[in-house]
Amino acid sequence: MKEQLKMAVVGLGTWGENHIQIYQDDPFVTVTAVCDQNPERAAGVAEKYGISQYYTDYEEMFDKADMDAVAIVTPDFAHKDIAVSAARHGKHMLIEKPLATTADDVRVMVDEINRCGVRAMVDLHNRFSPPFHAAWQSIRNGNLGEAYSGYFRLNDIKWVATDLLPWAAGSSILWFLGSHSLDTLRWLFQDDVVRVYSVSRSGILKGMDVDTVDEYMTTLEFSRGAIVQMENGWITPNANPCVNDIKCNIMGTKGMISIDASNHTMIQEYTENSVRVPDVIVSNKIFGRPKGFAYDSIRAFTDCLINNREFPVSISDAANTTLTLLAIMESAGTRMPVEVHGLYPVNWKSGTP
Repeated sequence: MKEQLKMAVVGLGTWGENHIQIYQDDPFVTVTAVCDQNPERAAGVAEKYGISQYYTDYEEMFDKADMDAVAIVTPDFAHKDIAVSAARHGKHMLIEKPLATTADDVRVMVDEINRCGVRAMVDLHNRFSPPFHAAWQSIRNGNLGEAYSGYFRLNDIKWVATDLLPWAAGSSILWFLGSHSLDTLRWLFQDDVVRVYSVSRSGILKGMDVDTVDEYMTTLEFSRGAIVQMENGWITPNANPCVNDIKCNIMGTKGMISIDASNHTMIQEYTENSVRVPDVIVSNKIFGRPKGFAYDSIRAFTDCLINNREFPVSISDAANTTLTLLAIMESAGTRMPVEVHGLYPVNWKSGTP
């Protein structure tokens, strides 16, 4: 067991600051350095959280800072070069989802991480969601028989693409939410997707000056025969009480599980002008401390490093999710089924939650 883990963070937007807060909440973790290409932001975040070292160049940080591991919290298309550099400097890494956005980047990252002997995990946090973990456990216990078919909807309101993410036009709802959807389904079915057929539609967000696809509707065929419909979009009206609209149904040969993770009645707030459903599950604060499953996945990375345990999401897991999402994009472009190739072996029987 390692007594103290020294972490660094690259990318200091909202989620990068969340990483810092989570690490600083852990008595066994110290944040020793931060990095952002914006010098004012790097200096400001370092001062805000009492971190002595800040950088605008991650190569310089890897060369000079005293650190064991790094969290890569940059936009989804900007992971590869940082991850390769971290591996070559012998740093373990937690990479925000998705692993990468091209097949070449995936293979370079996986090869370099394995060659350098460092440990890496991708933050696909829906495995830590209480209702989905309960579903996973029920399926593992055999309560549903064989997981036979399913449906998964994970959508965002327009605000995410128009306001939250300044880089939304350079990304895709498949990278932003489809990565969580697909990883959750692969995990629940304990299987990989071998064929996809997807259609997409554009227009609403482009009319709002965000040049990206509005939504994807995808059929997934798993290697053992299961068929699942997956829906991802970011055109839900902004007045939706939750940022996410998330529904899931898993049909087994002996039973069924149905999940509605966005519309709950645990707490609802009504005023003369609005209805609000406060987030008490995903990422909230209790007495100022970061709580919720989106934070627990980040904690799992440091816990596993400190205690030398297996990561909840293997690098092969994350690579297969990216390769399958690329096949979905290809299918949506051609309006034809696409086979998923180049998948990495995954040990589904490891028992990791």
